[in-house]
Amino acid sequence: MTVKESTVAPLRLLIAASGTGGHLFPAIATAEQLPDYQIQWLGVPNRLEKNLVPAKYPLNTIAVEGFQKRLGLGTLRIIAQFIGSIWTCRRLLKQGKFQGVFTTGGYIAAPAIIAARSLNLPAILHESNALPGKVTRFLSPFCTTVAIGFPVAAKYLPRAKTVCTGTPVREQFLSPQTHDLPIPDNVPLIIVFGGSQGAVAINQMVRQAAPAWFEAGAWVVHLTGDKDAEAGSLQHPQYISLPFYDNMAGLLQRANLAISRAGAGSLTELAITGTPAILIPYPFAAEDHQSFNAKVFGDVGAALVFQQSELTADVLETKVLTLLQTPEELAKMAQNAASIAVRDSAEKLAKLLRELLEN
Repeated sequence: MTVKESTVAPLRLLIAASGTGGHLFPAIATAEQLPDYQIQWLGVPNRLEKNLVPAKYPLNTIAVEGFQKRLGLGTLRIIAQFIGSIWTCRRLLKQGKFQGVFTTGGYIAAPAIIAARSLNLPAILHESNALPGKVTRFLSPFCTTVAIGFPVAAKYLPRAKTVCTGTPVREQFLSPQTHDLPIPDNVPLIIVFGGSQGAVAINQMVRQAAPAWFEAGAWVVHLTGDKDAEAGSLQHPQYISLPFYDNMAGLLQRANLAISRAGAGSLTELAITGTPAILIPYPFAAEDHQSFNAKVFGDVGAALVFQQSELTADVLETKVLTLLQTPEELAKMAQNAASIAVRDSAEKLAKLLRELLEN
């Protein structure tokens, strides 16, 4: 495309992001930085993107899923489906006259990247985890560029061209927010959340430990997820239990301490809001990648990190009480968390996309 043509017709970008908030929120934040682009979305039927992706980005869907560990008839079906999804992507890219693909990883990244590269179009992948996933490691050499959320990820992608951009967050995290929960202004506030999946094991420990925190004057907002059968079992005036809460920015900005899993999206939000944390990596995450994420925060003194198998309600109770009693330690952790935040990550990614698509 010539310079003259590009001033007439806006550039067309296909964004492939699906499944969880960790994949969708960074992609949406980046798209918002490209208002002059014509953007369409590539997702999977009946996933979160149906509700989260703004209507101004037309949603195209393809059937794609991860490969099973054991070979069988199911594997053959998935391979056939995968090949079909590549051809669907190729057709979409050609008919839509797209100039490139941007993806935030996951299963949907593979057909989108392969289709784009087969048409000699730029493919830019963003990897938010400290340990890149298998899809990223396999496909990274074929990508034009891989943007990474943590500098340490580069060493796992030796054959890729990497650029560290941080991980974009939703816009509301970047400005002061309020919340609508009935919490007094001057009390210590602990936020417990398990990411978009919830975390039943953490929930059980928190309910056992929380009475001691109430005695110390703390309030607890506990986001239990929707899979915890005992979610309503603890009642206390200083305890608010909800499955989810939309305004995480307002909540984390108010919090004195967070107890959380270590998904890349949640950690990015903790860094941006400068929230000290106790991190309990999800033990069944692929290749234990949450432990690699948590280590980044533990190493800079932004969080205490505990493996779920080693943590008991008693230990959790004591660690939280110790932190509540040493506000100077919490302040230092908050400072350390803020020091690794990349506040302009969405702008950096958008600039990278412009450089690769417009030159």
